[in-house]
Amino acid sequence: MFKFNKYFAIILLAIFMAVSVIGCTGEGGDDATNGGDVLEPTDTLMVYSGAGLRKPMDEIGEVFEEEFNIRIEYSYAGSAQNLSQIELTGTGDVYMPGAKMYGQQAVEKGLAEDNIKEVAYHIPVIAVPQGNPAGIEKLEDLAKPGVKVVLGDPEAAAIGKTSVKIFKENGLKEAVDANTVATAPTVNEVLVYVAMKQCDAAIIWEDNVVGVEDVEAIPIAEEQNDIKTLPIMVLKSSEKSELAQKFVDFVAGPEGKAIYENHGFKIIE
Repeated sequence: MFKFNKYFAIILLAIFMAVSVIGCTGEGGDDATNGGDVLEPTDTLMVYSGAGLRKPMDEIGEVFEEEFNIRIEYSYAGSAQNLSQIELTGTGDVYMPGAKMYGQQAVEKGLAEDNIKEVAYHIPVIAVPQGNPAGIEKLEDLAKPGVKVVLGDPEAAAIGKTSVKIFKENGLKEAVDANTVATAPTVNEVLVYVAMKQCDAAIIWEDNVVGVEDVEAIPIAEEQNDIKTLPIMVLKSSEKSELAQKFVDFVAGPEGKAIYENHGFKIIE
């Protein structure tokens, strides 16, 4: 008799819980959703972004969705990779590469509207493993025999193309090429090489070092450097151009720039 009562009680409890769940997903659940507690985004925008911008762009996406109930989906890759993808697929709403030249190329190719907005500066620095074991102090040190260098791929990443320009203009390209042990398609992958001490030095963006304990940044002299600007623009492939422009204006506006500044970028006033 005890066993029967025990199992009967369990069955009753299970039925009660099932009824409770059904009740929660009925009219009362709809009211909660309509009341604003659990709202599904009303639309989605596809944004192509430079891989090195992931931290601020992820945060911006969250804030933008919370404020406007529009979800942001990102394609993070090297700037040239993203541009090729935009051209190949003919899809997407917004493009934010790691340097303005890619934005200008997008406009010239007829892929983006000629309404580029500038958000922040992208400043190249020398990255070294924590403790700087190779004793790197300046740009010329990357050309010393035996120094192991990792760079961004100039065919894929904005930092790669920028690095090539810096070394060429300072007469260091051949010597640095001889020291280059690897190239990577994104600046994030270059950063991993440095953090894991698989090289002595690399060129990355200043903001990439923020919050990374295993990597130190050494400034490049201003007269030797090639500082870029971060642009953002609406793509002509967008079928939601008004929403895309809203996102562009948000990123280039006070809220978006404040987020970039919090992540170590110097914003454009």
